[in-house]
Amino acid sequence: MTDIDDRVASLLERVQRLEDTAAIHAVLTAYGPAVDAGDAAAVGKLWAPDAVYDLDITVLTGRDAITEMVRTAPHQDYINSGCGHLLDPVNIQVEGDTAVATCHSMLLRRNDDEDSFRVWRVTANRFELARTDGSWLITRRTARLLDGRTEARELLARASR
Repeated sequence: MTDIDDRVASLLERVQRLEDTAAIHAVLTAYGPAVDAGDAAAVGKLWAPDAVYDLDITVLTGRDAITEMVRTAPHQDYINSGCGHLLDPVNIQVEGDTAVATCHSMLLRRNDDEDSFRVWRVTANRFELARTDGSWLITRRTARLLDGRTEARELLARASR
């Protein structure tokens, strides 16, 4: 290979990484609007069929279980009384056809007795994704409440290693 061939190959790799990062970012930032709209079908499309959503309070296994979570209580109670799921800027690390994304999330809930919102939960998140048939899908999400426990901090710390 010539120097030009090496540079072109390097450029193509960097462009692919940028495209993958943008596609993953689009998947993750679609979650909040879809879940707050109660659009279970749109939420389901973000997840692999055998995905796992591991929250500190429960573990949902499979796209169908994750989709059903959007359709039922308590999620329906949250959106019907006013809420917002927000992600902070996501740290995305791509390795070929897999990726890991780390971020905080906040669940804001409307105060019923006044025209305001409160931060109800702040959570550490680790998303694992895979490229499947040309699209990025969430294969696992681990979410831990930032309540002082080491496990939540460890999820965030793994992003810097």
